[in-house]
Amino acid sequence: MNTVTIRGIQVRDGSSAEIEDTVVRENRFSLYLNGTYFSGMVASNEQLEELGAGFVICQGLCGRVDGVTVRGSGIRVDAPITGEFLQEIISTGAVGVRRPFHPVVSSLALDIRDIYRITGEIETETWRRTGGVHCSVLFHEKELLVKSSDVGRHNTVDKVVGHAVIRGIDRSRCILGCTGRQPRDMVTKAAHAGIPVVISRAASTEQGIETARKAGITLICFSRGDRFTVYTHPERVKDLDRYPAAAARPEWEVK
Repeated sequence: MNTVTIRGIQVRDGSSAEIEDTVVRENRFSLYLNGTYFSGMVASNEQLEELGAGFVICQGLCGRVDGVTVRGSGIRVDAPITGEFLQEIISTGAVGVRRPFHPVVSSLALDIRDIYRITGEIETETWRRTGGVHCSVLFHEKELLVKSSDVGRHNTVDKVVGHAVIRGIDRSRCILGCTGRQPRDMVTKAAHAGIPVVISRAASTEQGIETARKAGITLICFSRGDRFTVYTHPERVKDLDRYPAAAARPEWEVK
């Protein structure tokens, strides 16, 4: 169970009332790579095998996962990790890995209607009920493949990517949708996973946008309602040529 009911006093328009509110739980796990402890993780207690598999891929530790087992609070991943890597503190304060990525190669294209449709799916029941989790979705060949909610935005990406890894899905034909902002370390996850398009309801950062440009990723942010902003590689959005601004400059917004 990832939620619990808590009593509180709600004030609205100057009046107070006792309510029962649904809030999310935090769970702590230990991640082991090939039998060796790597790091502690704070996550929601579901899709844990996917979380382990996705973490290894999204951190660029290797290109495949041989197995994942979950026992109690331990997530154990077996994977052919080679070479040295540098641990670093990522934007959420958690421990990540710094490794260079290869540019994403994909012939995937989408249109404006696809962006609106995918954005509409970036939610889960837990997200709607609590407002206390992030959500990510993964589309494959423009069809919804999987959704994930978690207390950590990084975890949601790891979980949906891990779902694709475990099932052998071609990630170069996938589109990632997120509720969370897209700084460098979030965009780098998509690059390591080989995902060519990222759509977020939130903002990016200068470093996130530059990372997407170098990685060959189409980064679309502020996707809400009938608007979105394309920051990098707009050539994948095939009907942008209807808008003169798209041809004039790489940064533009649909309103």
